[in-house]
Amino acid sequence: MLPRSNIFRLRKRSLVRAIVLSIGAFTVCLLLAGFPDVNRLHSSPWQFATLAAALWGMVETARCLRSQWSLYHAGVLLLLYSDLIILVAIVALMIFV
Repeated sequence: MLPRSNIFRLRKRSLVRAIVLSIGAFTVCLLLAGFPDVNRLHSSPWQFATLAAALWGMVETARCLRSQWSLYHAGVLLLLYSDLIILVAIVALMIFV
């Protein structure tokens, strides 16, 4: 019997789900802003949905923190900082473009 993954179990912690949510939200936000063509950059009202998805990804990452310090804990902290950068980039795309 194959073990089931925690990706689709919302009550369980999953770093894979958190990373997919954050990077997926950033990718969709770039596409909604018209990223490949620099002359067509614009803001879209649907970017609020990507902001919510990225925030959900950050919460999922924060759920994976452990109480004791270890290299795993340090890696999760780095992922939290990268999620924060993704959130700032999404807000910047919404405001300044």
